[in-house]
Amino acid sequence: MTVRDDPELEPSAFTPLPLGAVKPRGWLRKQLEIQAESLTGNIDEIWEDLANNAWLGGERDGWERGPYYADGLVPLAHLLDDDDLLAKADRWVEGFLDSQDDDGCFRPTQVCAAVDLADPWPRFVICKVLRQHYEATGEGRALKALESFARSLMDNPDDWSIGDWAEMRWMDLAVTLHWLHRQTGERWLLELVELLAGRGFNWSENFSNFEYKRKQDEEPLMETHVVNNAMGVKAPAVQYRQSGDDSHRQAVYDGIESLDRFHGQVTGVFTGDEHLSGKNPSQGTELCAVVEYMYALEYLTATLGDPAFGDRLERIAYNALPATFTPDMWAHQYDQQANQVICTVAERDWTNGPEANIFGQTPHFGCCHANFHQGWPKFAANLWMRSPDHGLVAAAYGPCEVTTTLDSGQDVRVVEETDYPFEDEVRFKMDVESGTSVPLYLRIPEWAEQPSVTVCGERQSAQPGTYHAVERPWQSGDEVSISLSAALTTERRYNGSVALSWGPLVFSLPVDSERKQVGGTPPAADWEYYPTESWNYAIDVDTTEPSRSVGLEQQSPGEVPFDPDDPPVRLTVKGAPVPEWGIEDNWAGEIRHSPTQTPHESESVTLIPYGSTMLRVTEFPLLE
Repeated sequence: MTVRDDPELEPSAFTPLPLGAVKPRGWLRKQLEIQAESLTGNIDEIWEDLANNAWLGGERDGWERGPYYADGLVPLAHLLDDDDLLAKADRWVEGFLDSQDDDGCFRPTQVCAAVDLADPWPRFVICKVLRQHYEATGEGRALKALESFARSLMDNPDDWSIGDWAEMRWMDLAVTLHWLHRQTGERWLLELVELLAGRGFNWSENFSNFEYKRKQDEEPLMETHVVNNAMGVKAPAVQYRQSGDDSHRQAVYDGIESLDRFHGQVTGVFTGDEHLSGKNPSQGTELCAVVEYMYALEYLTATLGDPAFGDRLERIAYNALPATFTPDMWAHQYDQQANQVICTVAERDWTNGPEANIFGQTPHFGCCHANFHQGWPKFAANLWMRSPDHGLVAAAYGPCEVTTTLDSGQDVRVVEETDYPFEDEVRFKMDVESGTSVPLYLRIPEWAEQPSVTVCGERQSAQPGTYHAVERPWQSGDEVSISLSAALTTERRYNGSVALSWGPLVFSLPVDSERKQVGGTPPAADWEYYPTESWNYAIDVDTTEPSRSVGLEQQSPGEVPFDPDDPPVRLTVKGAPVPEWGIEDNWAGEIRHSPTQTPHESESVTLIPYGSTMLRVTEFPLLE
């Protein structure tokens, strides 16, 4: 299942749809509206680094923060068709276009003293912005600006270098250059990718011979930086498209496997606070790494076509992403923790600052404040892709609709109705001209038990870990439904601890807390969270058949989908406090024994989705 979109590149498995082809519905649209009404829709007016940004003629930044913000603002504006957001997005696009000199380079009017004008890294992000703008609007100036910048790099190779950030992140520009080559057919663009890869860090070699198997707290390196790794997992796939060398393709899997094995967390991410930090669930993961890993998985889904990338993408999007924000999305963390029982300004055993896990505006550093905006919008925009036979691929699930035009000129619209991931049923309704044939490829997650697909009343069995093909002439109003048969599952984790999941959702014990304002002005304030109840529970669960010992309750999501006070799914399980397990060094101490014993009587405890929690325990000692 491949698209031969270019005889000079290895074909992509799927083709991403242009921005705007997929529109969110239901709870997912509500989530994007929450984002629009909070920081994304207001941050450029209240944060001086954006309000007075040098890319718009101001005096602040001049580096990555303005481009980062626009990289999420542009897709959010077009997904919601919000006039105010569209005007803001256009202002940034115009700022970037106006910053382009006659030689093709993007240069802000002023930069702070710390900014290196020769460093092309922020321009890589500008190119991502202009690509999205072009896809959504068709405005030729954006395409011309991308060509001019690429030509400036190609024609003047001695005038730029890629040290530090650009060296590690060269593949972000390469992705845009491959897309640009498809638009223009210009062979020299592939030569520029070769030049970038040759100057950049060799992620394929790094992942094929992974060395960083322990917590990196001594002389941390650029290649151990958590965000660089989250971005870097797509680099071998970029090289594979250029080379056709299967060792590059394999390096993607080697990298993800090593990051999981040595630093992985149950939510699908890996630790890094700021550098790779091992598997202790008290270690943190930076918000930038969450959204960049999502973007990398979206790219890997399109390029390599493995449904496992969609499984992981959903696990991150539906757990790690929402958990790092307050429910109203007016505050966020720099680092989140799987076992997060206190969020305060305090020293911890990580390479970040003492304020990194509070919920605020720029805790620790401002990059996440600028960069988080891309997470939800790009996820929604990539729920569907095109297959090589001009079909539609359901790469990930969530309420939405997709509209596309076939080569024959026929319009196709598919409405996806579901509360997924809060339910395990997904329904599709076709809106097509009578007799239109458009294949559907429906991702069946690896975790699905006895999944089935029903097409116009006819039930078909489906295989987990595949794309299920549905091919037939369609009539308008035809319906397709998927039953994924999610089951409760357990996973043994750090020091023998156990974590519970249902479908893509991970579950945590929510810990009641007292919130204390430590900065800012509400709603854009900084908050500490202190636990006000016991959190140190071990749980009694049958790890072979969890449904014997765990209860499950479901309801439709409310106005705030990840509301901790009204979660759409709840689990109930028996548990009891473990007296010797407590807070050490300003975080949850290590789980020393699992299985373990406790003198306390077992009681019923309620777990809710990880993404609905502020303070939580996710990896539990197991009761003997």
